[in-house]
Amino acid sequence: MTERLLVTFNAGSSTVKIGLFALGESGPKRIGKGVIDFREPPLRFRLIEGPDTFDIALEAKPGDALDIVLDEAFRRLSWHFDLGSVVAMGHRIVHGGDSFDGPVRVNDAMLEALDALVPLAPLHQPQGLGLIRAIRNLRPELPQTASFDTAFHRTNTEVVRRFAIPRAMHDRGIKRYGFHGLSYRFIAGELARREPALAKGRIVVAHLGSGASLCGLEGGISRDTSMGFSALDGIPMATRCGALDPGVLLHLLSEGYDFGRLEDLLYRHSGLLGVSGISPDSRDLLDSERPEAHEALDLFCFRIAGEVGRLVATLGGFDAIVFTAGIGEYQPPIRAAVARRLKWLGLELDEAANAANATRISRADARVAAFVIPTDEETVIAEDALVVMRSAG
Repeated sequence: MTERLLVTFNAGSSTVKIGLFALGESGPKRIGKGVIDFREPPLRFRLIEGPDTFDIALEAKPGDALDIVLDEAFRRLSWHFDLGSVVAMGHRIVHGGDSFDGPVRVNDAMLEALDALVPLAPLHQPQGLGLIRAIRNLRPELPQTASFDTAFHRTNTEVVRRFAIPRAMHDRGIKRYGFHGLSYRFIAGELARREPALAKGRIVVAHLGSGASLCGLEGGISRDTSMGFSALDGIPMATRCGALDPGVLLHLLSEGYDFGRLEDLLYRHSGLLGVSGISPDSRDLLDSERPEAHEALDLFCFRIAGEVGRLVATLGGFDAIVFTAGIGEYQPPIRAAVARRLKWLGLELDEAANAANATRISRADARVAAFVIPTDEETVIAEDALVVMRSAG
């Protein structure tokens, strides 16, 4: 019997992660992982897990339609996997608004509702929806599903979600939504598996990557998170500003900034790149001796620690912190700098464990535990897709 496959797509602002899963009785099992990198020409496609690995330049050019890019990527994948046995494709969609509180099967009405949310996530939403439409063109017979980052935070109370603006604006959707929900779902489940007693407590998860946010969990349920109405809010990121006094925006508008220029500034030229003037990549800044690089990293860690304090206030206590995503999983100096600012809360790292990227990195006598746990959004997408398809028969 031919092995049935499921393919997942995790669209970021400049990359698309592709997961390949075999469907068995115990659920989806990953058998391959690839990444399409759109950051600079030539476009690159890497298979980093599977029966073979490769890193190739695609013939497709930046700006080509996504179905052209995917068609070439699928042809390359077909050398290693039987794509004729794919039974469904699942997607991460960043913004589901208040309309979607769980995974759904893709249809025309759903796409129309999600198109309306593009202004709230302009770096990610168009890419995610574009992938769905590209696959409709290439493989129209395949069912597709969508999993939403915002859905995990629907457990936040109204007081957490509300801005101090006129009620009518809140009622029409101007509120805090939160993002990175698929990552937080995975970490909540993984922590419950590894540390079941601790997972029932009050945990702060720091998802630190090019996009970065934090989430306060109580018993594995989201109670508060750093991102709000858009993926700009919270802590500074690679190129995004994080929390910003709205008076700055009013000032820039008075200086002649239009919408496009302002959006470009906040999403693409701020954060680590803006403060350092060197690079959006924290690895480059850690390697640099320039004071601007150190200042950017100091600000990054300072804001992370401050946000942890705010989330602890929401939770009413602090039992553990989990670092995840690219920076959180692989950059000990960042974790150490954050921990130093949180020593007053009882967080103290074991220097050797932190340097080795161990799973548990807190000192044995620390009041607050600290962990490094790799996230896996693609597995969450695959599990969601299987649930949706099974419920549809």
